[in-house]
Amino acid sequence: RDIMEQISPLGPVYQAGTLSGNPVAMAAGLATMSIISEPGFYDDLFRRTGDLCTGMREAAASAGVPFTTNHLGSMFGGFFTEDETVTQYHQVINSNVEAFNQFFHLMLDSGVYLAPASFEAGFMSSAHTDDDIATTVAAASAAFSAL
Repeated sequence: RDIMEQISPLGPVYQAGTLSGNPVAMAAGLATMSIISEPGFYDDLFRRTGDLCTGMREAAASAGVPFTTNHLGSMFGGFFTEDETVTQYHQVINSNVEAFNQFFHLMLDSGVYLAPASFEAGFMSSAHTDDDIATTVAAASAAFSAL
């Protein structure tokens, strides 16, 4: 109560937002909190992100394409480089950006939507299933073979 009384019109702190207090947004937020509070939620999400990255690296290796991925939590990125891992900005700008552009469009043609540049992160969510990962890895395998 003390905190809420600091918010306008009772208090000096102005607060605004597009969906602030919207009942649908509030219900969605509560549902999300319930889902992400389930035991193992993040372990499963992070495992799927790792599975995606491993699958893409293996597909690239099978096609003889120099490619690596980085991931942390549910964020990931892919780089066309001989480097085993990318940790520095200069590695990103020295990666094969043209190969990434071709790969991006080949994936798009297969119905897989990725971040459009290796300078951007991709994100997994709880909506992504193991079947989605298999579909993505299969599309990546075909794309790597086409490069």
